Amino acid sequence: MMKNLKAILVDDEKAARETLENYVLKYCEGVELIGQAKDVPGAIQTIKTLKPDLVFLDVEMPFGNAFDVLEQCADLEFETIFITAFNDYAIKAFNFSAAYYILKPIDIGELIKAVNKVRSNFDQKESSLRSKVIYDNIQFPENKKLVLPTLSGFEVVYLKDILRLHGSSNYTEIYLVDGKKKVVSKVLKFFEDMLQGQGFMRVHRSHIVRLDSIKKYNKGRGGSVVLSDNSEIEVSAQKKQELMKYFD
Repeated sequence: MMKNLKAILVDDEKAARETLENYVLKYCEGVELIGQAKDVPGAIQTIKTLKPDLVFLDVEMPFGNAFDVLEQCADLEFETIFITAFNDYAIKAFNFSAAYYILKPIDIGELIKAVNKVRSNFDQKESSLRSKVIYDNIQFPENKKLVLPTLSGFEVVYLKDILRLHGSSNYTEIYLVDGKKKVVSKVLKFFEDMLQGQGFMRVHRSHIVRLDSIKKYNKGRGGSVVLSDNSEIEVSAQKKQELMKYFD
């Protein structure tokens, strides 16, 4: 039998709370709304008092933001679905931590998908891990961590430990500096977008490399690069000029 998820809504706008409440009640079967809050202090008190399974959490609020709420409630186990206006920085932070988020204005299909993802992972007890990664990445951006979904749950790796990524159909192989390999069921484009501005470059339709790991370039139509682990990665002709700018 499907377990009911006890949920609270946190948003500083009354109209936004009412809209989300209507959507959840109408379209999200098995979600029981047990409370609401309109600011950070209210959210913290409501979460600690009602101990929900799920929190729909607006990112920007009066007297703080969603990450302040997570910091103060770090000792409690609950899943979070972030509600946010489109923001590249926030979206990257969520993707790094494998968090669930919905963009404003709320799309019903995306809401249902996020709730279903929460339900499928609810028993794995990893919400606190994802929340901590988000918080750490916001507070310490120079030492970013990435949550990788695996068959058994999630695994955290530091961005500085990733050497290269290889796209293979609907999967991406992630090679680490210690020689280990992780396989993730995400396409390479997902990581290309996430890693933009993080010191990585897509040098070929199938390859992303960490730029500071390149120790040699071999000439050719596109050529190839040799990385610190001595792996040789093909560079496409279309990406050659972009790569050369890095060495200027």
